[in-house]
Amino acid sequence: MKILVTGFDPFNGESTNPSIEAVKRLPDTIADAEIVKVTVPTIFVRSAALVRQAILDEQPDVVLSIGQAGGRSAITPELVAINLNDARVTDNAGLQPVDEPIQPEGPTAYFTQLPVKEMVDAMHEVGVPAAVSTTAGTFVCNHLMYQVQYQRAKEFPWLAAGFMHIPYLPSQVIDKPGMPSMALSEVVRGITAAITALVKGINAVDDGSPND
Repeated sequence: MKILVTGFDPFNGESTNPSIEAVKRLPDTIADAEIVKVTVPTIFVRSAALVRQAILDEQPDVVLSIGQAGGRSAITPELVAINLNDARVTDNAGLQPVDEPIQPEGPTAYFTQLPVKEMVDAMHEVGVPAAVSTTAGTFVCNHLMYQVQYQRAKEFPWLAAGFMHIPYLPSQVIDKPGMPSMALSEVVRGITAAITALVKGINAVDDGSPND
């Protein structure tokens, strides 16, 4: 199995983005799955185009995108992406779409193919706070999750895809009193556990075994 794992570059004045820092530190193999790591720009259209090219180049079985969610205290696999761009800040190209559909002819929402509950359970087992999320927001994270699902529906039917949000790093909240954070080592441990469960869950589906 090959898993394409993506993380975003810094945005909105931050000097770092924990998503790409965590992705860089993942093992190259997790649960016998090859991990391919890609940095994605925090730019609406360009992010999806880059991931589409990576899918064409690498032919992965799974795409797992990671993004920063300031204010969250746990790692949160996303259940659903919605067909809406509605940005409260500009992306890294200076764009700030408001109330715009991602795909005018696309469905209202897409659900992930990833076993998000099992991924949460696996993170809990290694002592990392985690929870299933039912909102990926309306910024570039949700945009990318939706677009990869749209690409899957149109071009890559074999693909399983999903998204996980992670908290700020401690260094990012020094000037943000009361804002939760998570150490990078904990984030990496959590993502590794989640990917292990992901591989197990997808393999169980592939071989016809129960997966509940």
